[in-house]
Amino acid sequence: MNIKNNKRRKESKEKIAKAFIELLQDHEIKEITVSDLIKITGLNRSTFYANYVDIFDLADQTRKILEEEFSNLFADYDYFNERTGALKMFQHIKENQLFYNTYFKLCYDDQHLISIYDKRRAEQEHIDSNIKYHIEFFRNGLNAIIKLWLAGGCRETPEEMAEVLKQEYRGR
Repeated sequence: MNIKNNKRRKESKEKIAKAFIELLQDHEIKEITVSDLIKITGLNRSTFYANYVDIFDLADQTRKILEEEFSNLFADYDYFNERTGALKMFQHIKENQLFYNTYFKLCYDDQHLISIYDKRRAEQEHIDSNIKYHIEFFRNGLNAIIKLWLAGGCRETPEEMAEVLKQEYRGR
Protein backbone atom coordinates (compact mmCIF):
# COMPACT_ATOMS: atom_id res chain seq x y z
CA MET A 1 0.00 0.00 0.00
CA ASN A 2 1.39 3.39 -1.03
CA ILE A 3 0.04 5.74 1.61
CA LYS A 4 0.93 9.38 1.03
CA ASN A 5 3.44 9.83 3.87
CA ASN A 6 4.68 6.31 4.54
CA LYS A 7 8.37 5.69 5.11
CA ARG A 8 8.97 3.77 1.89
CA ARG A 9 7.35 6.45 -0.25
CA LYS A 10 9.33 9.16 1.53
CA GLU A 11 12.59 7.26 0.94
CA SER A 12 11.71 6.80 -2.75
CA LYS A 13 11.01 10.51 -3.16
CA GLU A 14 14.29 11.38 -1.47
CA LYS A 15 16.20 9.02 -3.80
CA ILE A 16 14.52 10.52 -6.85
CA ALA A 17 15.17 14.09 -5.69
CA LYS A 18 18.83 13.33 -4.97
CA ALA A 19 19.32 11.71 -8.40
CA PHE A 20 17.52 14.63 -10.05
CA ILE A 21 19.77 17.18 -8.35
CA GLU A 22 22.87 15.20 -9.34
CA LEU A 23 21.74 15.08 -12.98
CA LEU A 24 20.97 18.79 -12.99
CA GLN A 25 24.58 19.60 -12.22
CA ASP A 26 25.64 18.39 -15.69
CA HIS A 27 22.42 18.49 -17.71
CA GLU A 28 19.64 20.90 -18.55
CA ILE A 29 16.23 19.94 -17.20
CA LYS A 30 14.90 19.19 -20.71
CA GLU A 31 17.67 16.60 -21.15
CA ILE A 32 16.72 14.62 -18.04
CA THR A 33 14.36 11.70 -18.48
CA VAL A 34 12.43 9.46 -16.15
CA SER A 35 14.55 6.59 -17.53
CA ASP A 36 17.69 8.39 -16.35
CA LEU A 37 16.25 8.72 -12.86
CA ILE A 38 15.09 5.13 -12.52
CA LYS A 39 18.47 3.85 -13.73
CA ILE A 40 20.25 5.84 -11.04
CA THR A 41 17.80 5.11 -8.23
CA GLY A 42 16.98 1.49 -9.06
CA LEU A 43 13.30 2.30 -8.60
CA ASN A 44 10.46 1.36 -10.91
CA ARG A 45 8.98 3.80 -13.40
CA SER A 46 5.64 3.37 -11.62
CA THR A 47 7.24 4.65 -8.40
CA PHE A 48 8.25 7.85 -10.16
CA TYR A 49 4.76 8.34 -11.61
CA ALA A 50 3.12 7.57 -8.27
CA ASN A 51 4.85 10.67 -6.92
CA TYR A 52 5.25 13.03 -9.89
CA VAL A 53 3.39 13.86 -13.07
CA ASP A 54 6.63 14.43 -14.99
CA ILE A 55 10.14 15.86 -14.66
CA PHE A 56 8.79 19.41 -14.42
CA ASP A 57 6.51 18.42 -11.54
CA LEU A 58 9.57 16.97 -9.79
CA ALA A 59 11.38 20.28 -10.39
CA ASP A 60 8.46 22.25 -8.96
CA GLN A 61 8.24 20.05 -5.87
CA THR A 62 12.01 20.34 -5.36
CA ARG A 63 11.71 24.12 -5.61
CA LYS A 64 8.86 24.21 -3.09
CA ILE A 65 10.84 22.17 -0.56
CA LEU A 66 13.78 24.56 -0.81
CA GLU A 67 11.56 27.63 -0.54
CA GLU A 68 9.82 26.18 2.51
CA GLU A 69 13.15 25.42 4.16
CA PHE A 70 14.38 28.93 3.37
CA SER A 71 11.16 30.46 4.67
CA ASN A 72 11.39 28.46 7.91
CA LEU A 73 14.92 29.75 8.36
CA PHE A 74 13.53 33.27 8.64
CA ALA A 75 10.38 32.53 10.65
CA ASP A 76 11.88 34.37 13.61
CA TYR A 77 13.85 36.93 11.60
CA ASP A 78 14.61 40.17 13.42
CA TYR A 79 14.13 42.83 10.77
CA PHE A 80 15.85 45.40 12.94
CA ASN A 81 19.05 43.36 13.09
CA GLU A 82 19.84 42.83 9.41
CA ARG A 83 23.38 41.59 9.99
CA THR A 84 22.19 38.67 12.12
CA GLY A 85 19.54 37.76 9.55
CA ALA A 86 21.94 38.14 6.64
CA LEU A 87 24.56 36.07 8.42
CA LYS A 88 22.01 33.32 9.06
CA MET A 89 21.01 33.41 5.39
CA PHE A 90 24.59 33.26 4.07
CA GLN A 91 25.47 30.43 6.47
CA HIS A 92 22.48 28.45 5.20
CA ILE A 93 23.43 29.06 1.58
CA LYS A 94 27.06 28.03 2.17
CA GLU A 95 25.93 24.82 3.91
CA ASN A 96 23.47 24.03 1.10
CA GLN A 97 25.31 25.20 -2.03
CA LEU A 98 24.15 22.30 -4.18
CA PHE A 99 20.49 23.07 -3.52
CA TYR A 100 20.87 26.80 -4.14
CA ASN A 101 22.85 26.20 -7.33
CA THR A 102 20.10 23.83 -8.40
CA TYR A 103 17.42 26.36 -7.56
CA PHE A 104 19.06 29.08 -9.62
CA LYS A 105 19.88 26.66 -12.44
CA LEU A 106 16.19 25.86 -12.75
CA CYS A 107 15.62 29.59 -13.31
CA TYR A 108 13.19 29.90 -10.45
CA ASP A 109 15.04 32.89 -9.05
CA ASP A 110 12.64 35.22 -10.86
CA GLN A 111 10.11 34.08 -8.26
CA HIS A 112 12.30 35.62 -5.58
CA LEU A 113 13.52 32.92 -3.30
CA ILE A 114 15.15 35.69 -1.36
CA SER A 115 12.10 37.50 -0.11
CA ILE A 116 13.18 38.80 3.26
CA TYR A 117 12.19 42.40 3.27
CA ASP A 118 10.70 44.68 5.90
CA LYS A 119 8.17 46.69 3.96
CA ARG A 120 7.12 48.65 7.08
CA ARG A 121 10.67 49.78 7.71
CA ALA A 122 11.18 50.84 4.10
CA GLU A 123 7.96 52.85 4.21
CA GLN A 124 9.04 54.58 7.43
CA GLU A 125 12.53 55.41 6.25
CA HIS A 126 12.44 56.58 2.68
CA ILE A 127 9.97 55.13 0.27
CA ASP A 128 6.30 55.75 -0.26
CA SER A 129 4.38 55.23 -3.50
CA ASN A 130 7.35 53.68 -5.34
CA ILE A 131 8.05 50.98 -2.77
CA LYS A 132 7.31 48.20 -5.28
CA TYR A 133 10.32 49.34 -7.34
CA HIS A 134 12.56 49.49 -4.31
CA ILE A 135 11.53 46.00 -3.20
CA GLU A 136 12.16 44.62 -6.68
CA PHE A 137 15.56 46.33 -6.83
CA PHE A 138 16.54 44.92 -3.41
CA ARG A 139 15.42 41.38 -4.19
CA ASN A 140 17.11 41.22 -7.58
CA GLY A 141 20.30 42.74 -6.21
CA LEU A 142 20.40 40.24 -3.38
CA ASN A 143 19.75 37.33 -5.73
CA ALA A 144 22.59 38.57 -7.97
CA ILE A 145 24.99 38.79 -5.01
CA ILE A 146 24.08 35.26 -3.94
CA LYS A 147 24.49 33.84 -7.46
CA LEU A 148 27.89 35.50 -7.82
CA TRP A 149 29.00 34.15 -4.43
CA LEU A 150 27.82 30.65 -5.35
CA ALA A 151 29.57 30.82 -8.73
CA GLY A 152 32.81 31.59 -6.89
CA GLY A 153 32.38 28.55 -4.65
CA CYS A 154 31.42 30.62 -1.58
CA ARG A 155 35.05 31.53 -0.95
CA GLU A 156 34.17 34.49 1.25
CA THR A 157 32.87 33.63 4.69
CA PRO A 158 29.20 34.16 5.55
CA GLU A 159 30.39 36.93 7.88
CA GLU A 160 32.15 38.69 4.98
CA MET A 161 29.05 38.35 2.81
CA ALA A 162 26.81 39.75 5.55
CA GLU A 163 29.18 42.74 5.69
CA VAL A 164 29.00 43.13 1.88
CA LEU A 165 25.24 43.24 2.11
CA LYS A 166 25.35 45.70 4.99
CA GLN A 167 27.67 48.00 3.02
CA GLU A 168 25.48 47.83 -0.09
CA TYR A 169 22.32 48.54 1.85
CA ARG A 170 23.84 51.07 4.24
CA GLY A 171 21.63 53.96 5.17
CA ARG A 172 18.40 52.26 4.22
